[in-house]
Amino acid sequence: MTKKLALSGMVVVSGGAIGVDRIAHEGAGAMNTIAVLPSGIDIRYPAANSRLIEDIESHGLTLTPFDVGFRARDWSFVVRNEIVVALGDALIVTEADFGSGSMRSVEYALEMGKAIYVLPHRIRESEATRKLMSEGKALAIDDIDYFVATMSLKGRLAIEDTPFIAYCRSNPTYEEAINKFPNEVFEGELSGLISVHSGRVFVG
Repeated sequence: MTKKLALSGMVVVSGGAIGVDRIAHEGAGAMNTIAVLPSGIDIRYPAANSRLIEDIESHGLTLTPFDVGFRARDWSFVVRNEIVVALGDALIVTEADFGSGSMRSVEYALEMGKAIYVLPHRIRESEATRKLMSEGKALAIDDIDYFVATMSLKGRLAIEDTPFIAYCRSNPTYEEAINKFPNEVFEGELSGLISVHSGRVFVG
């Protein structure tokens, strides 16, 4: 999926970690990815991904809020994840259980009004993401090609959007949109410019 996102002109932001992060970075390619590190910029953490991080340093972008020489701590991963969420237009969660680090990232995304997307799972698998869908807080990626086309179109249209429409393309909750653009939401609903489904705002 990240390869298709990159080919459509999107940049993938992740944390440089082993597992899903590595798959995301490698799929997008170093020149189309940003790695946010939980350590100093001079420390390629984790060591198992040192070559990948070096490649991103050379062809993409690595970022960190920590000083040179700082070694990763439990709490620095939380800080790293908040920055990852802040930099992205949307958060994609492949799998998560309650109390996991991924769910902390979901909390950040909800606070920031970011759209959240999850992958569908079978019963008793990834219970946290399935609960997010049932509560209308996340949308499932059922068709990867359609998802990539939609995200790419949102990115292109956002260049010409008004601030209100650009905000709505991130699929905020209705309550968040009302708090930020009360008059525009009312007018947008009446004109059909926006619609509300499962508690989230959509353009069109």
